[in-house]
Amino acid sequence: MLRLIHTADWHLGQSFHGQERHEEHRAFLSWLLETLVEREADALLVAGDIFDVVNPSLRAQELLFDFIVGAHERLPGLDIVLIAGNHDSGNRIELPAPLMQRLRTHARGRVRWLDDGRLDAERLLVPLTDAAGETRAWCLALPFLRPAEVTGQMARDDETGNSEDAPNDYVAGINRVHRELIDAARERRDDGQALVAMSHAHLHGAAVSEASERPIVIGGEESISAALFPDDIAYVALGHLHRAQRVGEARIRYSGSPLPLDFSELNYAHQVVEATLDGERLAGVESLPVPRPVAMHRLGPAPLDAVLAELEALELDADLPRERWPWLELRVELEAPMPDLRARVDAALEGKPLRLLRLERRLPKVAAEHAPERVDLETLGPRRLFERTWQGRWGEPPDDDILADFDRLRQDVLDAGEEDSA
Repeated sequence: MLRLIHTADWHLGQSFHGQERHEEHRAFLSWLLETLVEREADALLVAGDIFDVVNPSLRAQELLFDFIVGAHERLPGLDIVLIAGNHDSGNRIELPAPLMQRLRTHARGRVRWLDDGRLDAERLLVPLTDAAGETRAWCLALPFLRPAEVTGQMARDDETGNSEDAPNDYVAGINRVHRELIDAARERRDDGQALVAMSHAHLHGAAVSEASERPIVIGGEESISAALFPDDIAYVALGHLHRAQRVGEARIRYSGSPLPLDFSELNYAHQVVEATLDGERLAGVESLPVPRPVAMHRLGPAPLDAVLAELEALELDADLPRERWPWLELRVELEAPMPDLRARVDAALEGKPLRLLRLERRLPKVAAEHAPERVDLETLGPRRLFERTWQGRWGEPPDDDILADFDRLRQDVLDAGEEDSA
């Protein structure tokens, strides 16, 4: 039997409406370490988005490295496998890999290609061992695949006649990488050894969060099929979507984020997943709820008096240290602008152990023909803004070729920014 703990989307270093969350992340990692010890885990799989940004703060990196060292001290035989997500810099994740490997931690940030055009699958296959040191499974550690990593290679293969897929097709490139990696894993394993796939991707049919997830690839072309993972893959550990869920089968799962990353995730069942393997097959799956180190309250939407009444009804602990005070979002419905709204809210919060992060004002909707158009740039996003600007300039929406050019250009800019910061 081999016991795995699957987690993802830590987003260490996240700025939550301008506030740091180091204490929350530290509390989660402490809980995770104790859970690994208590469950006598053989391996920990972290399926991407370890950090919140490609250039994380020193404090965020310190949280990760302190955890790895502590885990190795407490569980010297524990295998840890980390992959980069779309929020991570693949280069940064791999930079300390030689040192981390001495702590039985394997970091994979990017895919590589051999001179003959084949995927360098060998470096993505990580052995998972039991308490006796015997290899019981192979982890197919596949980091987030950026378009330039797969479409460029497909184009080169197409020029030499080595590719059966259309060049510059992102999803076809993802499919090819999965096929080649799974084929290599099948050749590598011995009888009785399981295959465990780990990927940072968006699968068809999976439920996304209301507000906190950015599109994994610009243009929305990232969604892939669960059929990529054939039946001989005993367990699929996924990252990217913050809502914990299975995708079709019990063996294909998103662990979800361990902490709410937005107030819209307040009521999610935040967890890690324990998967138990018996030989080549999945023996069982158990969800392990993650304690919430800092409470979150989302009040409204309602008129101000009702919101303030909800606020007064909250049960609060005045003895909590300030770094453990609950986060608060208020959504107030107004019939007309209220210039002193913030002052009235601040007065109601006086002396309460709460940290107000967001005060949302909701005014009545005005008929469209009489109302100036208001644009929320954060919600709209660069692609939709480009579409609206093009429509306004030329009187018609951009066609698919124009949008594809825009998507490629923006992805190139993002990738160049990541390389500069790495």
